[in-house]
Amino acid sequence: MHLNIDNGSPARNESTRIGVNEPETSAAGLNRAPLQPKSFGSRRLRILHVFTYLGLGGTELTALRIIRNLDSERFENLVCGLRGFDPEVVRDRCPEISVIAPSSGQRSGPSISSILEVIRKCKPDVVHSRNWGTIESVPAAWLARVSGVIHSEHGYEMETLTSLPARRRIFRRAAYGLADVLFTVTEELRAFHARQAWISPKRIRVIPNGVDTATFRSQPDLKSAVREKLKVPADRFVIGSLGRMVPIKNHVAILKAAEVLLQRGMNAHVLLVGSGPELERYRDCVADSAGLRGRVTFVGATDRVAEVLNAMDVFVLPSFSEGMSNTLLEAMSSGLPVVATRVGGSPEVVEENRSGLLFAPGNLDQLSDCLSQLAQQASLGRALGEAARQQIAARFSFERMVDSYSRLYLEFAPKAGSHVRGTR
Repeated sequence: MHLNIDNGSPARNESTRIGVNEPETSAAGLNRAPLQPKSFGSRRLRILHVFTYLGLGGTELTALRIIRNLDSERFENLVCGLRGFDPEVVRDRCPEISVIAPSSGQRSGPSISSILEVIRKCKPDVVHSRNWGTIESVPAAWLARVSGVIHSEHGYEMETLTSLPARRRIFRRAAYGLADVLFTVTEELRAFHARQAWISPKRIRVIPNGVDTATFRSQPDLKSAVREKLKVPADRFVIGSLGRMVPIKNHVAILKAAEVLLQRGMNAHVLLVGSGPELERYRDCVADSAGLRGRVTFVGATDRVAEVLNAMDVFVLPSFSEGMSNTLLEAMSSGLPVVATRVGGSPEVVEENRSGLLFAPGNLDQLSDCLSQLAQQASLGRALGEAARQQIAARFSFERMVDSYSRLYLEFAPKAGSHVRGTR
């Protein structure tokens, strides 16, 4: 098997070194001791992070941010895209990371044997695979006797929202049994995946996502400048959302709710950020609506998310399903009032009527009423936004997330004197 390898220097730690000088409380309310100095010799713990495809997905981009901020004195990171990777994403987001793509994985996906060969070449101490598309990495790492086998689930697939096919459930249960650590990003996901794999939820940990609160913050001076750049009139009530334009995200609900607000005489405007297969359909919806024409701005994909969020008056997440939405965390960190569907991990992030408003997925009346309330009561929006910012800083900071991942990986540090585990 041939490997396509983009060799880079070892990961640099460009942010403040993340460590804890005194015990703190985790998101779950448990006391955590400070990180201890390295106890496994002079070399770093080598981690192989496995993805289905390394591109612009939320899971992948969050993982790259974590990888870049892991302590470079403790950890050496390798990244594998089983179905390949986007060179531009790697170059722009994490140029110093070594990326490996099995040549056999471009079409039908790699087999356990091809993943096993990658693992044996890399000789990692820990293999961390993410989501269903990488599940074969678990038995491959087990066969290679890797010291730490970690698998995490970060969301759902549209076709398996209610239940998984029997053959998938059986394989998932078997793979879960071979992993040393399983975790999800929300309590709701933990319950779902435990149920589908016929295992106890106690077998699965929860490590919530986090957001960079220094980058994502309220910047009132940006609002008028960004709106002017986007040609959005300054006096309009801007309803915004950000994410990939796919059916499960249900962005069309925002367009329909905006029509209702306009019919009620409100000066509304919609700002949609992102791209995807549904984008042209949304453009057609706007073109066919006399009320929406001139009232909707499609920004497309952008790296200036923090700035664009500051152009909004409210952030809406109308998804039919969610794991833990990074864009929801970013909007709340930016001090925006948020309106989200009562699904997935959103109720674990949004404290209803305190740090945001929730509605039933697909319920246009509830969404329209929430938006009308915020459009008419600026003080309510400010109160929700301030509470949202405080909640994110206290429970979902990026530093807390990186610290949790560091502790997880370091659980396998005492075994790192060898690249292989002993007899199971």
